[in-house]
Amino acid sequence: MHPDIVKISRIPQKSNIVFITRNPVKLPKGFFNSAELTYMSTLNKGSKQDFFTFNRLDHWLFVYFIKEEPDQYKLKESIRKSGEKSGLLLNESKVSKVIIYDTGDYTMETLAFAEGLALGQYWFLKYKKKEENNRVNEILVFSGKTGNPEIRILNILIDAVVRCRTLINEPNSFLTAPVFAREIEKMGIACSATVETFNKRKIESLKMGGLLAVNKGSKIPPTFTTIEWKPAQPVNKKPIVLVGKGVVFDSGGMNLKPGDSMSTMKDDMSGAAAVGAAVYAIACAKLPVHVIGLMPATDNRPGPEAVVPGDIIKMQNGSTVEILNTDAEGRLILADALIYASRYDPMLVIDLATLTGSALRAVGKYGIVAMQSNAEKELEELKSSGLETYERIVEFPIWDEYAEGLKSDLADIKNIGPAEAGAITAGKFLETFIDYPWIHLDIAGPAFLEKRDSYRGQGGTGAGVRLIFDFIRKKAGKPQ
Repeated sequence: MHPDIVKISRIPQKSNIVFITRNPVKLPKGFFNSAELTYMSTLNKGSKQDFFTFNRLDHWLFVYFIKEEPDQYKLKESIRKSGEKSGLLLNESKVSKVIIYDTGDYTMETLAFAEGLALGQYWFLKYKKKEENNRVNEILVFSGKTGNPEIRILNILIDAVVRCRTLINEPNSFLTAPVFAREIEKMGIACSATVETFNKRKIESLKMGGLLAVNKGSKIPPTFTTIEWKPAQPVNKKPIVLVGKGVVFDSGGMNLKPGDSMSTMKDDMSGAAAVGAAVYAIACAKLPVHVIGLMPATDNRPGPEAVVPGDIIKMQNGSTVEILNTDAEGRLILADALIYASRYDPMLVIDLATLTGSALRAVGKYGIVAMQSNAEKELEELKSSGLETYERIVEFPIWDEYAEGLKSDLADIKNIGPAEAGAITAGKFLETFIDYPWIHLDIAGPAFLEKRDSYRGQGGTGAGVRLIFDFIRKKAGKPQ
């Protein structure tokens, strides 16, 4: 559930309103007295205070002063956070509807504020006996320049992020691999994209050795789901393929995770959820870009048939992998998807995965670790989208020397390298299975948060959805 954002042409009396402005002089007459205007003007000087609240007893008025910030990306992010802040204040007062009043044709600022407010209204309460949160259900926009097309796109994007978050937040008691596939199928129906799910027999016929190996300890079969948006006249002659890691629960397998490090491992399918939701948004927006999403899914559990350290498995391309750690399982199922992606002759493949603790330790929740092969230009474009959405990207090297740590005496490659540079050697492992331009995104840091972080919320954040959508939306205007 998320608020609907709707443009309006008049202001009803006694409405709850947030005014977006740069100067008290631009505030419309009749809402504030001279003392209040002086008060705001005084405190706002030097950006000492940018947010003001006025309780009119039967309604609320808020004023947000746009900061003087030369970095437009930082400015946009601060506005999103102010939107989330206003939403929490409205929740405390049990307000269900609010108007965002653009006082000066501030389209970017108005949309950013609405985005932060709407995304900040997400809570995963499915399993609560009683809902404890009062939510804003409707956001109305009063603006001269902000049009319905921009609002439509924002609604689509928020819906996609919310769908992604909900998939991540679902416990494994509900979200098994087959259920995940059915949820993607529902998305496909809703957005008119084509979805196909391979069952275990089909996966076996395709010889997806990585996915089958990780699944061996589980009683629940794996799935491999594809979602495709192919518009009538796409700008790209070859498709862009998105690949998402879908480990619906990761116990570590026979290399069982220690302590409480297993408690959040329902989130290990965040990459697959982001891929499904991103294609859903692209299709809903009818962007003229041919995009395909690939989502291998399974849980990773210890069991009588489980893969153990020392085992050697064969991948669908015939190469062999020595398993040294069963908790390095995500790269095995991703490898199957990357091999499968080659049949589409893609112009670019991007994978998203909560792949390594090394990436989390390197950049924390603030960034996404990236590596690329023959996709330098595309990664720069993706970095630009990362700044736009504040899902920022940090590029790591993928030098040939890192392959040394993956050499095996018994097989073609090992599934894990030395302790050093773990995020990089994981990417280097994946690189051995590609023959096309490729970008790897390790979203282990921002994908799941144990404490609330402004509009990103708590739990699954939907990291990657806004990033990929912005990247594809910009591609939509550039014939490839």
